Amino acid sequence: MQEQHPVARNVALQREWYGEPLGDRVRRLVVAFDVSQAHLAEVLGVSPPMLSQLMSGRRAKIGNPAVLARMVMLERRVLTPDVASGDPAAIRAALDQVRDSRPTVGRDTLPVAEHGGEVLPVLRELAGPAELAAAAQLLQEEFPLLAGLLLRAADGVTGSPAPVEVVAQSGVLPDAQG
Repeated sequence: MQEQHPVARNVALQREWYGEPLGDRVRRLVVAFDVSQAHLAEVLGVSPPMLSQLMSGRRAKIGNPAVLARMVMLERRVLTPDVASGDPAAIRAALDQVRDSRPTVGRDTLPVAEHGGEVLPVLRELAGPAELAAAAQLLQEEFPLLAGLLLRAADGVTGSPAPVEVVAQSGVLPDAQG
């Protein structure tokens, strides 16, 4: 049979559309927020069975853009200092705020941009420039966008990140290869 197995095909599509399988993203949120899959489904605005189908690859696409927007909001909230430290009140507040949000998706708006600026300072608090740059080098091949974020944090700027090769040539990264 030449046709790819539906679950493998769906997981491949998720990787293409969302950067990685949704199961991986959702599992990280369940752990980070210390909630059940059913509770996370409620926060995202999707039924628990639907979330399970997305996680397992039985369904490829999140049909409602607001659900994806809430997922990204939660991913960003994980990086805020209070939530990252495990403060139960901050975790509860973040979950409630995201659940109660009503993001809209339009041609000129992205509903998840509200907390983007918090990521770089948090990364800088967690590691120094050399560590961030070294982590970027490790992630560059498989996760170039994440590597770029780490490089922006390492450089202390908010503009477009330099490619890993440029940073490596500057002497920040050890043993870098183009």
